[in-house]
Amino acid sequence: MNNKQAVSKKGKVYLVGAGPGDPGLITLRGKFLLERAEVVVYDYLANSKLLNHAPAEAELVYVGKKGGGLHAMSQEEINRLLVEHGLTGKRVVRLKGGDPFIFGRGAEEIEELVKAGIAFEVVPGVTSATAAATYAGIPITHRDYTASVAFVTGHEAPGKEESNVAWDKLATGAGTIVVYMGIKNLPVITKKLIDNGRSPDTPVAVVRWASTPQQRSVVGTLATITEVVAQAKIAPPALVIIGEVVKLRETIDWYEHRPLFGKRIIVTRTREQASELVSKLEEYGAECLEYPTIHIEPVEDFSVLDQALVELGRYDWILLTSLNAVSYFFKRLHEKGLDSRALAPCKIAVVGKATGDELGKYGLCADLLPEKFTGEGLAEALIAAGEVPGKRFLLPRALKAMETLPEMLEDAGGAVTVAPVYQNVPPQGRKDELRTELRSGTVDVITFTSSSTVTNFLTMLDAKDEAELHELLHDKVKIAVIGPVTAETVRKQGLKVDIQPERYTIDDLADAIAAQCRSKASV
Repeated sequence: MNNKQAVSKKGKVYLVGAGPGDPGLITLRGKFLLERAEVVVYDYLANSKLLNHAPAEAELVYVGKKGGGLHAMSQEEINRLLVEHGLTGKRVVRLKGGDPFIFGRGAEEIEELVKAGIAFEVVPGVTSATAAATYAGIPITHRDYTASVAFVTGHEAPGKEESNVAWDKLATGAGTIVVYMGIKNLPVITKKLIDNGRSPDTPVAVVRWASTPQQRSVVGTLATITEVVAQAKIAPPALVIIGEVVKLRETIDWYEHRPLFGKRIIVTRTREQASELVSKLEEYGAECLEYPTIHIEPVEDFSVLDQALVELGRYDWILLTSLNAVSYFFKRLHEKGLDSRALAPCKIAVVGKATGDELGKYGLCADLLPEKFTGEGLAEALIAAGEVPGKRFLLPRALKAMETLPEMLEDAGGAVTVAPVYQNVPPQGRKDELRTELRSGTVDVITFTSSSTVTNFLTMLDAKDEAELHELLHDKVKIAVIGPVTAETVRKQGLKVDIQPERYTIDDLADAIAAQCRSKASV
């Protein structure tokens, strides 16, 4: 094989800045490359949620830190790993916290790729300096305070005989100074700045885990910040921001004042459906722990629905009571060679706004939307409209579900065909992890969006008796439910419902959780 053929088999390595921690801060280019990666090499400061963008078959390689702060791989080992994967002809994404070229050692990795003749691309990221300042409510430049800023490392390469930092010039030469990796050497850094002319009264902020739900900020002066950090037990990773602009935090601080900031909330929806609730809670500042309690699968036997589809002209109403019912009903409809036009003889009722929105994706509008978003509310609305006696109803739904809706309609003179289209299957595993989280005492809220999430959650929890159940779900853990049916299931298990919105939607559930936490914080 000649050299030209060998080079053609080499892959390409993409150094992608993952941003400071918030997964929403990755660039569009970075996300695009992650979605097409064959290998992802990621480190300690890259948010693991970003890995959800990678294909399921992609190889994930962690090169961050082990317990005790030790690195899983040395920089030399990481360089060698990137070269090895690049030589296999694969698309390799090297996911680095912050920006690869701002104290990220990205250039060292590129130099090794160049030596090996491997193609590369560098994608900038939001550097932690600007993110830490912004998320702490500190503009690093402001025309009334300063027009200059300097980035400096507080941890230079080991073994260097003398520092590359000209502290005598830096101390008074930049209005704002941002120090990366400066916690360990904070006493030395502050002394050098004071000794070289910076006022001891200069405001200083230290921000840990910037842009994440774990963010924590403390403020002092050059003379006091070392003691403040020690008392607050601030540990790396953290940024140090020095300058008069720190005073603006009193006015601009926004991130840490969100109603759910610092709250840890367990979300029990299916992984496919959790994103809406998670994004809403995270917008309010919460840290969401996803523990899906149900996995949705199609039923094994569609015979009831298939027969109903043949006889659609005999039905007056199709009743859709969940997003899953809509999606699995239409999936089967299409598999049978039909589309929305086949539903023309029927009226359609939905249980709530979200279900109606899902129906709209198929080009259809609901003929009836009840005021109360429950099966009982839907039955009451149909009965009140005089649409039940002598009418035939098709109800695509879960294999196991509450019987309230069909029973109420049949009692009122209607005929209901229940056609199972999907089933809830409890996922396996993660019991020990869940129990550990609850025993840690750091979980604030558990959310339930259906009766099945309640029963499956308790199955996953596997408490040996009522005493252990109440030990795990102690008074500090608040239970939030989407509506009265779910609430009743919780109460039947001997547990207390703390939060329930007036309207039974995901948005209203998130709003209710935020409202209660906001009111508690103001007391």
